[in-house]
Amino acid sequence: MRDYYWFCLEHVRAYNQAWDFYKGLSPEEIESQLRDDTGWQRPTWPLGRLGANGRIAPEMLKDPLSLFGEAPPQRQKSAREAPPELRAALDIMGLGWPLTSEELRGKYKELAKRLHPDHTGGDKVAEEKLKDINRAYSLLRARLAQMPNPGTSSGAAPRGTAERPATTAERPVRPARAAAG
Repeated sequence: MRDYYWFCLEHVRAYNQAWDFYKGLSPEEIESQLRDDTGWQRPTWPLGRLGANGRIAPEMLKDPLSLFGEAPPQRQKSAREAPPELRAALDIMGLGWPLTSEELRGKYKELAKRLHPDHTGGDKVAEEKLKDINRAYSLLRARLAQMPNPGTSSGAAPRGTAERPATTAERPVRPARAAAG
């Protein structure tokens, strides 16, 4: 392999075409050579068979850059956990509980576009479905407006309302200071 030959281009092509790396090796030796080459001549083993009885060391699973987040997985939303009067509306809309007004609005827009008579060509089934979706959206939107804001106490103001500022009569009065003379 360390010999150098100087050929013209035509003879280089002929030499390379006739050269066989596996010349003189048996089929078993060729197979062994190919297996070694797939792992770059490094030892390999089947996945999961090395280590402490198939266990993965916890330090190998640490996420120092917080790429996967530290929060536990979120529970899947379900319409079954919703108040009974909202379950049918949530099923019609294809949503789960708890629900935010942004999720409701986004899903309504998606369904309204898909089932609009201009888009469906006047299909009566789609038209009836859109009517059901409009009723469900109205019910859910009204219920969300009545619910307290998340993260506040149960006696908090409903969504969309703001506390009114205190009037002059309700503000605490500071005692007057005597002028320094």
